[in-house]
Amino acid sequence: MGDIDYSDNKPIILDMKKITSIFWLAVIVIIVCVTDSCVPRRKFTEQRRQLLRIERENDSLISANEQLLVENTELKSRMGKIKQDVQQLQTDSAECAQAVADLKAENRQLENRLREATLAMQALKQGAEQESSKLMMQIEGVQGDLLSREQELQRLSKELEEKRRHLATLERELEQRNRRMAELERMVSRQDSMVKALKDKVSTALVGLENNGLTVSIRQGKVYVSLDEKLLFRSGSITVDPAGVSALKKLVRVLEQNPEINITIEGHTDNVPLAANASMADNWDLSVKRATSIVRILLDGTRIAPSRLTAAGRGEFIPVDDANTSTARQRNRRTEIILMPNLDELYHILE
Repeated sequence: MGDIDYSDNKPIILDMKKITSIFWLAVIVIIVCVTDSCVPRRKFTEQRRQLLRIERENDSLISANEQLLVENTELKSRMGKIKQDVQQLQTDSAECAQAVADLKAENRQLENRLREATLAMQALKQGAEQESSKLMMQIEGVQGDLLSREQELQRLSKELEEKRRHLATLERELEQRNRRMAELERMVSRQDSMVKALKDKVSTALVGLENNGLTVSIRQGKVYVSLDEKLLFRSGSITVDPAGVSALKKLVRVLEQNPEINITIEGHTDNVPLAANASMADNWDLSVKRATSIVRILLDGTRIAPSRLTAAGRGEFIPVDDANTSTARQRNRRTEIILMPNLDELYHILE
């Protein structure tokens, strides 16, 4: 048997950046459908019903993605074990083949000995009965030894055939896994392109604001819209300033045109303790209420389904700058709007 080269086998590596590219093929179709402001009510209702179904499945998809990372690690370990098994099978096959060759050589030697003993018996046929009996016993011993060797040869041949079948099964399994991995990689690459397109749309909608208190970036397969405190709130306030409302309304147009995008609003504060009062307990409270204020603006007079939005308060515990300076604290006081695509198609392949 020839050696099998598994050097081209790649482990399945799934990260959020790649996973999120899957969903965008469906998004493009939906964008075309909803950009026309005169969509028939029946078609709009169907799109809304699809959106609700997608949202119900979103949480399970996130869990499935985490499980996928674990499965990828396990699969990599199993593929390493398979390679070791294949190498061991090749070694065993070579040893069995050598053993078969040795047995055949010994078999030929025994046949020669049998012929020689037969000739000797014929030559001594007229001789003493004692000598003839000795020769007969020698022949019987040789014949018994030959039978044992033949049985051992059959056993080794059967074992070799079983190992060959097992090796073929392992090769088919590896081929199936490689096909599955290639399909996942194609889908992740496509989803990456879709996330990039969404980021470009958001940047276009917020032109003039980006790098002026607002940044748009892609992290872990999601689009992050980060707004400085000065663009939205006054110090300690949960009321969005008019300039902030205007920026959010520009973002609303993109969110309405992409109904399969899930939206998380995270409030972040600095590490300066907030003086407790009747309306605000601490920085946790402030960050949650700021996120909730933005949720209300995104929903006010828009076609965005409330089930798409999640308001979260992070307080002071996820800073972008750990320095204990006024500049660092200013950077940490921010609100992040996180846009995450649907992962239905990837989840279907993983099942």
